[in-house]
Amino acid sequence: MGFDLDMTLIDSRPGIAATWGELARRTGVPIDVDATVSRLGPPLEVELANWFPAEEVVARAEEFRTLYPDFAIAGTAFMPGARAAVDAVRRHGGRVVVVTAKYEPNARLHLDHLGLQVDGLVGWRWGPAKGAALADLGATIYVGDHESDMVGAKAAGAVAVGVATGPVSAADLTAAGADVALASLDDFASWLDGFVLDQKLADLEEHLERLGSVLVAFSGGADSAFVLAAAVRALGPGKVVAATAVSASLPDSELDQAAAFARDLGVRHLVPRTEELDDPRYRANAGNRCYFCKAELLDVLVPLAAEHGLAYVLTGTNQDDAVADFRPGIQAAAERGAVTPLRDAGFTKPEVRLASRAWGLRTWDKPAAACLSSRIAYGITITSGGLARVEHAEQALRVTLNTAGIDVRDLRVRDLGEDRASIEVDAELVDRVAESRDSLAAVRAAGFSEVAVDPRGFRSGSMNEALRGRRRARGVIG
Repeated sequence: MGFDLDMTLIDSRPGIAATWGELARRTGVPIDVDATVSRLGPPLEVELANWFPAEEVVARAEEFRTLYPDFAIAGTAFMPGARAAVDAVRRHGGRVVVVTAKYEPNARLHLDHLGLQVDGLVGWRWGPAKGAALADLGATIYVGDHESDMVGAKAAGAVAVGVATGPVSAADLTAAGADVALASLDDFASWLDGFVLDQKLADLEEHLERLGSVLVAFSGGADSAFVLAAAVRALGPGKVVAATAVSASLPDSELDQAAAFARDLGVRHLVPRTEELDDPRYRANAGNRCYFCKAELLDVLVPLAAEHGLAYVLTGTNQDDAVADFRPGIQAAAERGAVTPLRDAGFTKPEVRLASRAWGLRTWDKPAAACLSSRIAYGITITSGGLARVEHAEQALRVTLNTAGIDVRDLRVRDLGEDRASIEVDAELVDRVAESRDSLAAVRAAGFSEVAVDPRGFRSGSMNEALRGRRRARGVIG
């Protein structure tokens, strides 16, 4: 991602005005300082030609650049939204480079003064010459405030983003080739979010089209629902099948919702049975439990896909899942050839929700709903009775909270062993739930003798915290 400097990232007008004023004082030439700062953008020599004979321009440019560090740096500040714009690029995993017409050593002084770290800086570039620098730096988007910046972006084959914070209007930036013209960098982060999402959606559609026909491992959660909807968009409902595995670890309510969602999309919905509880390695509930669960799932779905003439099995693994430090289930699925289109297109969980909302999917804000086994502390044997107890406790607790007017979003009842349970709810509701005797009683009635509310609130995958601690102690992580 490339940025221009003056009047794009930084407001250098006070310092530039001060430098022009000092140059006028030293040379005795009356210079209209206000006029000079109203025309920022072109190389310094262009402006000097308005005030000095042609034969003096080179010398005066050198004198101006020598004065610049003493008069221009300290008075310079970020343009509104500049820091947030840079942060937005970083958040999307992008590199930040600056390509400017300014003398490069002085541009570096500005960046150092403001504490802005960039991945590349090129100075003394103007118009098409900016394009060559942008291409060398690998910039695919360039943001600037001048017509010449748009010319440079186009020369590099980059998306040209104009910001009307300098001497050029949004209309003129558009006329000069801007693909988008923003009022200021305050609008940039939201634009970039949308731009990146559109690119990922296009990549996702192209990827799905290449697959031809698919069976989607459809849990009913936000991720797999989005994958299912995307597959239908790309391939049509006739080449897509949804499969929701039925077992003791799947809450009954999830199956009903999954069936309704698939029906609305017009796709076949299969409900194969999985028997992970028959596997003693799964029941043992060690840290790699999810490996055996996912292995069982794919061992059922892969032949099911072949039976229905479908080329691939898809899962809802996203980019955030892929960077987690311990996901044995992802490993098991990969070993069995499962395709992860969200991960491959770089979709994060927030992007899945954003795109789902734009498509009108009712799952866009659905709380995370991991399998019931994730509620059982590692080391406690998983049984169908234990899973049913946790499901009953959560259902009773949610009803009790709703009756009490406590609007909870994320809720878990964790089985800690020895009939002890921990309640996790949204962090801002911890105190209210802890004070609700009826809520604690509802969980006890499900079969737990000791119940406490976790003061840290809901944390997806919280059962892994103790596991990570043990693995670090053994030198496995970190």
